[in-house]
Amino acid sequence: MADTLRDILDAAARGVFPPADGGTTVVRQHSHRDAGVLAFTAHSVVFTDEDEEWVRDTLDRIDCDALAATMNPRFLAAFMDRTARSNDTIDLLAVAGPLPGKPPLALTEIGDPEHHRVARALRHRDEVRVWAADGGVLILGRGVAGRLEAAVEVDEAVRHRGLGRALAAAARQLGGGEPVWAQLSPGNARSLRAFQAAGYVPVGAEALLTAP
Repeated sequence: MADTLRDILDAAARGVFPPADGGTTVVRQHSHRDAGVLAFTAHSVVFTDEDEEWVRDTLDRIDCDALAATMNPRFLAAFMDRTARSNDTIDLLAVAGPLPGKPPLALTEIGDPEHHRVARALRHRDEVRVWAADGGVLILGRGVAGRLEAAVEVDEAVRHRGLGRALAAAARQLGGGEPVWAQLSPGNARSLRAFQAAGYVPVGAEALLTAP
């Protein structure tokens, strides 16, 4: 039996990846909400409830390096047309193991659906929890395949003081002993640096297709 999407993610969190053989694994969606593509080193995982034959036939028609086909805009466009889904961007996917103890940062758990980052989290994640710090916010929730995902926001007035790094690190202490994942825009250098400084390790790329 093929691994489930959660099996593949749990293995990646431990540093165990699909074989770098140029192949593509197709698995079922964990839930209706999330379909998409994960690209690891020389191996991709397409998670969808669509027919696997359609996925492979479509990839075969993409005129590009086979290693890049699953993230090629033409495949993603065909995938979106087929499923009536949308995609915002291709993210860098990073993960970090849990940390012991309590965050040294002063955090207050809040319920604030009006914050734009919280509103987005509620659309894409379950069991969302939010903590406020002086000048920033930390969000934890269950996203793709039930994995624990973190997002942070830092006010412009307090940037370049290490708050983003501190919030990202705090997520590792508030995650209940689980690995914590982060979807990071490759162009957002500030966020990339903050999460890497907090111990998050890049594991691949992800194109998430969300249902309307």
